[in-house]
Amino acid sequence: MSDVFNHPWMGSLFGDPEVQALWSPEVQLAHYTAFEMALSHALEDVGRVPLGHGAAAAATLETSIIAPASLAGDVARDGLPIPALVRRWRAADPAHKDALHTGATSQDVMDTALALTLRSVSDLLARRLRSLDATLRDLDARFGDRPLMGRTRMQAALSIRVTDRLRGWRGPLAAQAHRLDAARAGVERLQLGGAVGTRHGFGDQGQAIANAMATRLSLSAPDHAWHSDRGGIVHYAACIAGLSGALGKVGQDIALMAQQGIDDIRIAGGGGSSAMPHKSNPVLAELLVTLARLNAGSLSGMQHALIHEQERSGAAWMLEWALLPQMTLATGRAVTAAQALFNGIESMGDA
Repeated sequence: MSDVFNHPWMGSLFGDPEVQALWSPEVQLAHYTAFEMALSHALEDVGRVPLGHGAAAAATLETSIIAPASLAGDVARDGLPIPALVRRWRAADPAHKDALHTGATSQDVMDTALALTLRSVSDLLARRLRSLDATLRDLDARFGDRPLMGRTRMQAALSIRVTDRLRGWRGPLAAQAHRLDAARAGVERLQLGGAVGTRHGFGDQGQAIANAMATRLSLSAPDHAWHSDRGGIVHYAACIAGLSGALGKVGQDIALMAQQGIDDIRIAGGGGSSAMPHKSNPVLAELLVTLARLNAGSLSGMQHALIHEQERSGAAWMLEWALLPQMTLATGRAVTAAQALFNGIESMGDA
């Protein structure tokens, strides 16, 4: 079976086409190209290449068309796509190859592409979370005053109101959204270090080049490379895992509220059973729990990605490639599943 996010039928439950599109080969190639164009212009801006060479190289990059599938053999050999891309770009414009990728390394390109991708992921999640909170406010307005049995350790405790339960959902979600927003600064930044992270290929103009590139890409320009410092990336992963975890708590609550005999909530469109037609399974609520647990497990792997030996790691870096996109897919789907689940709530509490 292919992974559940892209499977022919499981993908209808787990998939998030909007987040998936942000990681598509075409979008990643566009980000790689944007990095190289920004570098070409910056090299000309500071006088590292002759006047006109940077603009010409950037024009070559902008019109370059490379089929993602054509890179497969190169990646199998080199372990990443950038060397093959640079060879093709320079072959297409040998007269201006001095302004193509000069002073940079593959990780500069791919980490900056990651920064651009995560910026788009964060923008998308922020929009969705605002909509989700508005729906929760509407549920509070409709059902908030109704009584509901409060439960501790899954036992009946004291009577509360629906608004109390909803507050227990909205507060953590708002806090997680705030943490995610704060984490953006740690990932939405240019990577520029060159071969060993010292920017030695740029002389004393490394920061000027970084500033010019960052302005073009609308990223921040740190005064150092973060090749081997993955703290910002791992913190971001923790924040999206925290968001999916908060939604998992909501899903667990709703699944328990929907139990026959408790009936604290009524949801339209529950899932059917092949053997028991009387059942209406809380599929989306269960999905929220599953996605939260999936991200919790993946976060452990991302912690291992902190261990970058010396100036660059291949193994730890590849681990990020396998885990982080999946974590963003799980988080994105958790938010859309929660939205669909909340939209289907017909009643909460004792009417």
